[in-house]
Amino acid sequence: MEKELTILIPALNEEKTIAICIEKAKRFINDNNINGEILIIDNGCTDKTVSIAKHLNARVEKIIDRGYGNAIIYGTKKANGKYIIMGDADDSYNFLELSEFLKLLRLGNDIVIGNRLNGNMEKGSMKWSHRYIGTPILSLFIKKIYKLNIGDVNCGLRGYNKQSFMSLECRASGMEFASEMMIKASMKKLKIKEIPINFYKDKRDKKSHLRTIRDGIRHLRLIINLK
Repeated sequence: MEKELTILIPALNEEKTIAICIEKAKRFINDNNINGEILIIDNGCTDKTVSIAKHLNARVEKIIDRGYGNAIIYGTKKANGKYIIMGDADDSYNFLELSEFLKLLRLGNDIVIGNRLNGNMEKGSMKWSHRYIGTPILSLFIKKIYKLNIGDVNCGLRGYNKQSFMSLECRASGMEFASEMMIKASMKKLKIKEIPINFYKDKRDKKSHLRTIRDGIRHLRLIINLK
């Protein structure tokens, strides 16, 4: 059944935080009278993430091919929403704070991406090396090579028109998907809007799925090879 909005959350063993993310997403949809759904992409969970999500009446789809990019691409195909807002399952993005994303999508923007560096950042929410080296450098490379004026290309909180996204034909399987999506959107001259957002500390008690050096190299290779 067609919806206006899908809140898309990829998940890999997020049993500690998935419930609070779903509850916030539910509140946003209900408080704003949105015809929406919450879609969890099971990216290889072996803990209680899936059972918690189903208990909270979120829709769950399982993907066989692991990887962040694979999960978002697959989830977008499965989404019933005209618009999709994607975010992580660690409560670092607050799903109660999505109003500006939906407003800008309704106004005709193809992609609305958050900027953590220009918003309020909770202490301990981002590693120093990511905040002052990794993210700014990758964003600068993309700006210089592709003329895309985005200050936080790695931000995982972003909304987009499903039809516009599908036209990009993204294929990156891992974290480098974040760069691929924005570069291809720029090349297709889609309407992109960047807004400051709040960024919060990861609420899980485990290491991030992000691997700084490996993922950074994959981003750089993609940035160079897409040119």
